[in-house]
Amino acid sequence: MSVTVGLSVGIIAAIRRNRWPDKVFTPLTYLGTTIPTFWLGILLIYVFGLRLGWLPIAGYTSPTKDFFFSIRQTVMPVICLSLFGIASSARQMRSSMLEVIQQDYIRTAWAKGLSEREVIQKHALKNSLLPVITIMGFQLRMIFGGSVIVETIFAIPGMGSLLVSSIFGQDYVVVQAVTLVIAIIVLLVNVVVDISYGLLDPRIRYD
Repeated sequence: MSVTVGLSVGIIAAIRRNRWPDKVFTPLTYLGTTIPTFWLGILLIYVFGLRLGWLPIAGYTSPTKDFFFSIRQTVMPVICLSLFGIASSARQMRSSMLEVIQQDYIRTAWAKGLSEREVIQKHALKNSLLPVITIMGFQLRMIFGGSVIVETIFAIPGMGSLLVSSIFGQDYVVVQAVTLVIAIIVLLVNVVVDISYGLLDPRIRYD
């Protein structure tokens, strides 16, 4: 969600600069980057769980056991974990896209009579993704850090809650194991990010 929604919002805000999509999305991205995860989780529980009764408050159910109830249980945790990523990706994508669409080759593409979709997809999007991909690599660390809070708030038996319970229980072997697994995943994502640079920018492959 951080990638798909964030990139889409950033692209729309950039190509519709100073119009109503930009004026609506840009303030929301500022809001999304400043809302604390724990406060948002408590607010969602109060509104959608206690007041409206639309979503389960806490717990986890396997999708193989009850698929639709499992989806309902994951709505609020996913919102808490993805909101910061969506907002930061959208902000970075907007600024990067605005910088790219002012280049000479974009004006040449417009002058050739290409449609807006062709200009964005074939020329602007690929060149504006490099700084965004860097942000995505850092967002994974934020997701793991946020999962510790989110899983504790929503009583989800995941790696975050396991890490917290192990710290309070002074089970240092489990703490080291969870930290090692998270570190390996972060390193693998950084490798994927570096490889994607070469896929998006041929100049890097030539070097």
